[in-house]
Amino acid sequence: MEKLSVDGPSVAAGAQTGAFGLRRITRVCVVLVERIMPDPFVIAILLTLLTCVLAVAIAPHASIPEVVTSWYDGVFKIASFAFMVALTLVTGHALSTSRPVSQLLRRIASLPTTAAGAMTLTFFVSMAGGLLNWAVGLVVSALFAREVAKRVRVDFAWLVAAAYAGWSFYVCGISSSIALLSATRGSPLNVIEKVTGNVLPMKEFLFSPLNYIPVIVLAIAVPLVFRIMMPREHEAIAADPQRLIAEDTVSSTDTPASTIAGKLDHAWILNLVLVALGLGYIGLKVAKNAFTMDLNMLVMIFLLLGLVTHWTPKAYLRAINNAARVAGPILLQFPIYGGIMGIMTATGLADVIAQWFIGFSTTQTLPFWSFVSSTLISMFVPSAGGHWIVQAPFVVPAAQHLHVSQSAVAISVALGEGVADMIQPMWVIPLLAIAGVGMGRVMGFTVIIFFIMFAVMGGTLLLCGH
Repeated sequence: MEKLSVDGPSVAAGAQTGAFGLRRITRVCVVLVERIMPDPFVIAILLTLLTCVLAVAIAPHASIPEVVTSWYDGVFKIASFAFMVALTLVTGHALSTSRPVSQLLRRIASLPTTAAGAMTLTFFVSMAGGLLNWAVGLVVSALFAREVAKRVRVDFAWLVAAAYAGWSFYVCGISSSIALLSATRGSPLNVIEKVTGNVLPMKEFLFSPLNYIPVIVLAIAVPLVFRIMMPREHEAIAADPQRLIAEDTVSSTDTPASTIAGKLDHAWILNLVLVALGLGYIGLKVAKNAFTMDLNMLVMIFLLLGLVTHWTPKAYLRAINNAARVAGPILLQFPIYGGIMGIMTATGLADVIAQWFIGFSTTQTLPFWSFVSSTLISMFVPSAGGHWIVQAPFVVPAAQHLHVSQSAVAISVALGEGVADMIQPMWVIPLLAIAGVGMGRVMGFTVIIFFIMFAVMGGTLLLCGH
């Protein structure tokens, strides 16, 4: 009994000391990120410059004319994909702001009464949304954080950081670009099929222990770390609930005008015409057993659901106009990252980086080093589909040579993309635009989460990835 009475306070004191140490590290990270991290567009330009220097220095096929040409080609080669990603985000945003979805989010957001409870619920709502679909999850994460901040006094940047961390698990879900590309037979981007002759079924990706073990462990660990990092009362910078309410209050102009134009603007039957066309096409694909869930189909589904939930052309157009403001940074920065991807691919720089890691890999460590290289490459090409195209030509043959399962390397590359999101600001931009909060303090918190996620995911791949 005496031993317990001595050890108990010691353990508690040690835990308090550890928590205090993490809070101090978090405060330092927040201050540093706020002071040194420029706008994400500036980061994209700086990464372009770094890529050019590295290509000229170490890439096998690099010359200044080749670098310039490959950059130009990359900028426009990704333009159609960037437009589709922006369209996915816009239609997903419009769906998420519809009355049925908004009412559901408000109802759930009314549950927590404390800052810690608000953060935990926000994390899990964002995580669930991301696992279901990356675009809807990204929008729902920001909108839900806003709804929670209207009801509970909480440091808003800390809350949004938790939402972003939860959303990053989309790489493990059913909308993972790497999983979808690898499961699509005949796709020109299915590198696994090109190398091995086989596709990677979605179930082998989703239900692999390498995929679900990190999700389960981090679903417990990340909220606990956020609780430790929670700013103290005098440090918290809460959102103004009245400002959020005013911004989310849209003046209603749904009363049809007496003119023919006004009546047509509010004619719900016109929305149903487009819905009927879209459902007809989907029905034909299902009947022919040719239905596939690709980016085009995802946009179509979001469009149809948005038309139904907003009901009239005028209401849906208003929702799209409101959503378009968050797509601007993507339309600007995706081509810049496309230029980086073009340089890395055409000059052989991606080959040098990937082969450097693969050169000292074994059957046991290939998934781990694929994960590490994916994290690095994602800093330059922060698109799961885009950087899979860069990395897959090297990790897929290496897996075949070392007799490592293709699901292991596909998952490891996807996990690298997810963990890199915590320090690469590309995908936090639309979330911040919707939430209405600055990037510096948010990413000060996510830097800490980066190390937690890296340790858990990397450890899982080392222990189970063969």
